[in-house]
Amino acid sequence: MPSQKTYCRCCFVLMLLLPAMAAAAPGVRPGPPPSVAARKSPGEPPLPTATIRIVAVVNSDPVTNVDVDNRTRLFALASGLPVSPEMLDRLKPQIVRQLVDERLRMQEIQRRKIVVSDKDIAAAIAEIEQRNGMKPGGLRAKLASDGVSFTTLVDQIRTQLGWTRVLHQAIGDRLVITDADVAEQQRLEAQQVGRPEYHVGEIFIPIEERANAADTQRFAETVISELRAGAPFPVVAAQFSQSQTALQGGDLGWVQPNQLDPQVAQIVSEMPPGAVSNPITVPGGLDIVTLVAKRNVGQDVGTILSLRQVFLPFASPLNPQAPTPAQMQLFNKAKSISASVHSCDQMEQVATQEKSPRPANPGDIRLESVSPPAFRDMLDKLPLQTASKPLVSPDGIAVMIVCSRDQKNLAALTPKEVRDQILEQRVDLLSRQLQQDLRSQARIEIRGNGTT
Repeated sequence: MPSQKTYCRCCFVLMLLLPAMAAAAPGVRPGPPPSVAARKSPGEPPLPTATIRIVAVVNSDPVTNVDVDNRTRLFALASGLPVSPEMLDRLKPQIVRQLVDERLRMQEIQRRKIVVSDKDIAAAIAEIEQRNGMKPGGLRAKLASDGVSFTTLVDQIRTQLGWTRVLHQAIGDRLVITDADVAEQQRLEAQQVGRPEYHVGEIFIPIEERANAADTQRFAETVISELRAGAPFPVVAAQFSQSQTALQGGDLGWVQPNQLDPQVAQIVSEMPPGAVSNPITVPGGLDIVTLVAKRNVGQDVGTILSLRQVFLPFASPLNPQAPTPAQMQLFNKAKSISASVHSCDQMEQVATQEKSPRPANPGDIRLESVSPPAFRDMLDKLPLQTASKPLVSPDGIAVMIVCSRDQKNLAALTPKEVRDQILEQRVDLLSRQLQQDLRSQARIEIRGNGTT
């Protein structure tokens, strides 16, 4: 479950937006660390020659057709799917409303005199690149090559970081979860032992005005069609969900039916794992949910792996039929690592020596959640403290070693996890309420039906 560090980890949203970008990243040339203050650089897409039009005004702040087009292209790139012009046109009215909400958030950030520095944003971008195995400057180059303004991403990160600081200020004393709060939640959960609970992902799309209900419904149906066509749920949730769980890719974690809206609970109880729901009407808007897994409260025994790894990135994508001499050299190096490493400590040392772009220790991993099945089977059968054979992918070669393999009851929440669960619920409720208040007090003018 999310922790109090949620407030300083908004860049996780953008990390989720980049699996498709990172797949192409090893081939881009490295550049200097991004200077987020610059609005235009030689690596940026050329300035648009089309007429710039205002499509919305939010308390005198404009939203232009260029803003909408750039955000639409960012979504298309993040989803990793070919997106037709017709589908993008259907997205634009909802993207306009999303940008309106972001303008409102930024105005509140400025009103509270909260400063998100260029250093903060550069650090977030560097972390995105590191977690996705991209070289410094690779994200800017990838966006530019796909015609997306780097400023679009910078503005989104700035708003996300600032908004979490707004919530931190606004929640005040409610940020403190007392021992009594934890004890009461544990008492309630003890009463539920043996009953079903569900691991759920959500995308919440608000309906601010009844006149927009039909457009919102159509947008939700478009999102669902993309999800069912293969778009990663966390990516789409991070981009479009207006719930605070967007910071975790829409992940609600393990919840019981009484923690969900009744309409959502009914549908979730009937869904098979992996399914994506139709739009569900809930107070304030529409929910799209996916069922990740189901279990009984207090009963979820799983296998937890601790492992270490070294990753050797390719300078260009691999053609399996014609590997380059440099790629063959890396493969031979990986074979040598596999033959010479006989402990987890050794693997960490090699990862440091090779400056592996991926963390040597990826943290505890649940074996049952690993995919594809062949990879899961390999990790299950690999003897402890024995390095794997080289694992070749389009962007590089990995060698792994399993340090421990333990059976644990993962359904039992620790007091810290209960505390995090309560905090997440409070933050999400506050975020929705504050956003509604900002909208109700704002002067918003949508021009041309919100299209560009």
